[in-house]
Amino acid sequence: MENQSNNPLLCDLETGQCLIPDTVAGNETGIAVTKKAVKVVYYTDPICSSCWGIEPQLRKLKLEYGQDLDIEYRMGGLLPDWSYNSGGISKPSDVASHWDEVSLHYDMPIDGDVWLENPLASSYPPSIAVKAAQLQSPEKAVRFLRRIRELVFLEKKNITNWTYLAEAAQAVGLDVDQLKQDYEGDAKARFADDLELGRQLGVRGFPTMFFVNELGQQETVYGVKPYSVYENVVLKLNPSARKKPIDTNWQSLFSAYSSLTAREFAELSGLPRPDSESRLRQLTRQGQLTQFDTKNGSVWTYNAH
Repeated sequence: MENQSNNPLLCDLETGQCLIPDTVAGNETGIAVTKKAVKVVYYTDPICSSCWGIEPQLRKLKLEYGQDLDIEYRMGGLLPDWSYNSGGISKPSDVASHWDEVSLHYDMPIDGDVWLENPLASSYPPSIAVKAAQLQSPEKAVRFLRRIRELVFLEKKNITNWTYLAEAAQAVGLDVDQLKQDYEGDAKARFADDLELGRQLGVRGFPTMFFVNELGQQETVYGVKPYSVYENVVLKLNPSARKKPIDTNWQSLFSAYSSLTAREFAELSGLPRPDSESRLRQLTRQGQLTQFDTKNGSVWTYNAH
């Protein structure tokens, strides 16, 4: 993919990052640790396809080491607008085939046709919406971010549209009226703060994770990496961290995460990838799960009885 480093929507599959164009790296500054032994400042973006690819590892890390981690989600501003033309990308439709390629590479369902059917002009509106959600509840904001990603990656919805943002907010239990008020108010300043801190930290692409312990020792992980990389960083910064066994019962996993792809289910359950998908399809036939299909894979949700 020629010159892709100049394109925020052309993610480098070798490094596992979606890169910001024309960014100069800054010096990494200290990040204050709060609450738990290791703080993680996670720079991401709602339409970052590599960030979607990291979901299996991140979800596993939360289940196994969540008691030792304080994860802070920061928005990086991947696509301000379409006022650039580089590396073969000049319009939304150029992104469609790339997203399909990313989907196959990470084994996470993405339908790139959103860029043909209902393209986004910017990733700023959904980023600001995430900051608005954080003002209500950091926990619900994580679920909100997941839901709007499902809307854009799987359901081909333009998540700059308030209708879809409100739908996602309601689905995760946020106060929609309050979200709208914060979206039009304080959340914009919070998003600007994220962009400024990202410049100070030298964030050049997504996902980028800064791990910091109570002594101020810092490790940075750029791009999508195998699970062992994230685990080893946690153990390096907090040698006393103890892995919490995951309850691999399917009901327990869907209780922790209301939607799972086959790749995620395999990561969390320990099942081989083909067995993971077979199990999910079996549970769907039994009426336990609902399966949503895309041209590049499926996602499953639990049917509460």
